[in-house]
Amino acid sequence: MDNRPEPAAGFLAHRGLIAFAAAIAMAEAALLSVIAPAARALAPQVTALPPLAVFHDLRWLYSAQRSWLGFAGLLTALVLARSAVIVLLVRLAWPDRATVPAPWAAVRCAIAFTLFAGLLISPLVSLTLGVAILPFSWPFLASLPVMLLIAIPLSHGGLVSTWWRMLPPLSAVGWMLADFVVLSAAATAIGRLPAAAAVPVAGLAGLFNARAWYGLTVTIAWAQDRSHANAHRYGWWTNTWQARRIPVAPLATMAAIVVVTLITRLAFLASVPASETPGQDQAAGPPVATGPGLPTRPGKVAPHGSSGHDARRPPPVLEIPGFGSHCCTPSRALARALPGTLVRQFSYRGLDADGNPLPYGPPASNLPLPVLGDRIAAQVRWLHTRTGQRVDVVAESEGTLGVYAMLARHPDVPVSTIVLLSPIVAPGRVSYPVGGGAAMVPGRELQAVVWFVGGLSPFGTSGAQTLISSVNQFGARFAAAAARQHRLRWLELVPLADAVTLPACSLPSNVLVVAAMHGQLLGDPAALRIVRRFLDHRPVKASPGMRETAELVAAAATAWRIPQATAPSPPCAR
Repeated sequence: MDNRPEPAAGFLAHRGLIAFAAAIAMAEAALLSVIAPAARALAPQVTALPPLAVFHDLRWLYSAQRSWLGFAGLLTALVLARSAVIVLLVRLAWPDRATVPAPWAAVRCAIAFTLFAGLLISPLVSLTLGVAILPFSWPFLASLPVMLLIAIPLSHGGLVSTWWRMLPPLSAVGWMLADFVVLSAAATAIGRLPAAAAVPVAGLAGLFNARAWYGLTVTIAWAQDRSHANAHRYGWWTNTWQARRIPVAPLATMAAIVVVTLITRLAFLASVPASETPGQDQAAGPPVATGPGLPTRPGKVAPHGSSGHDARRPPPVLEIPGFGSHCCTPSRALARALPGTLVRQFSYRGLDADGNPLPYGPPASNLPLPVLGDRIAAQVRWLHTRTGQRVDVVAESEGTLGVYAMLARHPDVPVSTIVLLSPIVAPGRVSYPVGGGAAMVPGRELQAVVWFVGGLSPFGTSGAQTLISSVNQFGARFAAAAARQHRLRWLELVPLADAVTLPACSLPSNVLVVAAMHGQLLGDPAALRIVRRFLDHRPVKASPGMRETAELVAAAATAWRIPQATAPSPPCAR
């Protein structure tokens, strides 16, 4: 028997494979162009290699609210449909000279793989749901490599009945990773080209899917035939080894999950200094404000008249840090960047009887949005009363959600300028039901993932669950209300890393993109220079090409996010 793989020309002879893989991708693209235009980028994945295709199916399952019966019925239908597609693609891609698997064995193999892969990938799908509710880059940048790490040992899954007893060949891993890259590129093209281009681009991606299926199937088919030949050649030794039925691929996948868990725990430990351990409040000694007009240490405030309401003085600034922050830190970077300006740090715990920010530790920022918005409004009004000036607000990450809540619940708050650093753009794009008869599987699984990750973090098992649940309920409504505050000067500085969670559309003119990671702009000198210029009413601009790069990254990332029917507005125009 000739065990060499067929030449590339053999692929072109598999016309049924090419036609099916391309046609199904084009059909989904055409359908989504009508019913869910913002989700067109997912269409090519319908005929992707098995692990990526299962990820595609589960995201559709988790993207809508259904009854328990509807959820169970759709899950069953998806498992059967995906298994049928796997069986058909394997049969169409099978090399002519290799031994064809028995039909029922192929069906059982495909169903078992789909169930196993879905079980392992579903927590990551629930995490993508969380990213759609609370869109920032860290969980997305963590979940995508983990998804690939799980997919690598399963690259050959579902093709032959013995897939679980062997690791995938390197060529199988190569085809799976190449398919991931091509699907990301297709999403970029679909997001940036006119809507009419979605169907042909999906067809081209489907053509590559067919080539990947052929390359993967040829590799596995010849590997299986070689295994059978060795069994005849070496007799009882090979048969005894195969009879052990060691689940090599599942064990490798579980080992990858354990490694990811350990790395996550170590990353949390390395990122939190000892002085910021959970529950540790700062002493009442450090300064809580810098600049003229207020005391630099806690105590009685200066008399109203002594603050000298000087119209020439810059407006006071309320600095609102993000999740996991602490108060109150001396010599803050924002205060140093704004000499002569009163900069006061917001406290997630509120103010004491003298109007000073209450010290807090990282867990204190896990607040419901209405409470957070009310506390920001109270501290803005306190500054306004003491200085006689409207207040400029500089908020980062979770603080931007609080600003949305403040403006939605207190539209008359005395604010002049808003600067959002690492803003949570378009929160609450999707949601899960919080009660009633709707299925709670996506939401409950997301809560379990938050509990597990919280247990690895310094914040405890509660993690950010209170915040996430509140954004799920109020985030979209508060953000839409805040967007109607056209009277305010408004600037958003988006770190390039957060482009993976931005909607795939042209960014508004008041959005600048800077090269940074999420949540690090309050300590970034370049970003703070932009903040200072904007607060001084001077023109601001970011590095050339950053906006275009962010829009390309956003388009590519839509391939791996929870699908949405329409792009969120704001920031996308309708």
